[in-house]
Amino acid sequence: MLDAKLETLLTVAECRNFTRAAEILDITQPAVSHHIGQLEKELGARLFNRGKGSFDLTPEGEIALRYARRLKAMQRKMMQDIADRGRHMTRIRVGITHTSESNTITEILAKYGSLNDNVSITIITDTIKNLYQMLENFEIDIAVVESRHPGTGFNYLMLDTDTLVCVLDTEHRLAQRSMVSVEELKDEHMILRLPSSATRRLFEATLTSIGETIENFNITIEVDNISTIKDLIRKGMGISVLPQSACMDELRKGKLTALPIESLSMTREISLAYNKDFSRVDILHDIVELYRETTGGKAAEATR
Repeated sequence: MLDAKLETLLTVAECRNFTRAAEILDITQPAVSHHIGQLEKELGARLFNRGKGSFDLTPEGEIALRYARRLKAMQRKMMQDIADRGRHMTRIRVGITHTSESNTITEILAKYGSLNDNVSITIITDTIKNLYQMLENFEIDIAVVESRHPGTGFNYLMLDTDTLVCVLDTEHRLAQRSMVSVEELKDEHMILRLPSSATRRLFEATLTSIGETIENFNITIEVDNISTIKDLIRKGMGISVLPQSACMDELRKGKLTALPIESLSMTREISLAYNKDFSRVDILHDIVELYRETTGGKAAEATR
């Protein structure tokens, strides 16, 4: 159903090669060139820069590609929803960040799916930036996010609140303290999330608000995976600043310690983001209710 020219655009953009795209589409290379030429004529813009040793989308090509992806995702979703309606089935694709991967929400989603035979849940993990893009393109139905998109195209349902804390090994010299200061953090080897992560951005923004900068800290290593960070902390490789919710299992079992950081207030909302035309908001409310029943209605308190 998707226009053949748009299918060709999607394939060429992925392959960056007309010949390879022709093989995948099972058409001739001249047919690929013709499709792209027709599309460029209809749109009145060049879509690719084709030079020696390079093959890149133009800014106009990036726009066309974004909408082509959205149209294909919407077509796929339309066909799936129609087929599922006949089977009395609802499929929901949920995007979560790497932070959410370590907290209670994955357990709640699995539990909800097991309690509702007519609901099938697929979980996709990516960066918050990519999740918002997938949500915008209808490639996912819901995103569990720790920060709200500046745009107005989404609705939000608050799930919980979370706080960034200093996380350290239980044998660390500061572990028995009730709080750690910013100056004490500067003396430690720090293992932090990547600068692009929402956790890292919140930490840096809060430091800026008190006249500090991340440059004054001894960052030993930057890691995207929270499980890896927690493992390195337990091995005595350093300390970190992480969401409390991502460490609850280790905190309950006494494998890690979490301390508030003096002068730094880093609380944020965890929300379910969804497009305004999402039709099963009732399921979102059910998930929120199940989450709050399981967690006691609020983010669990850190324990040592």
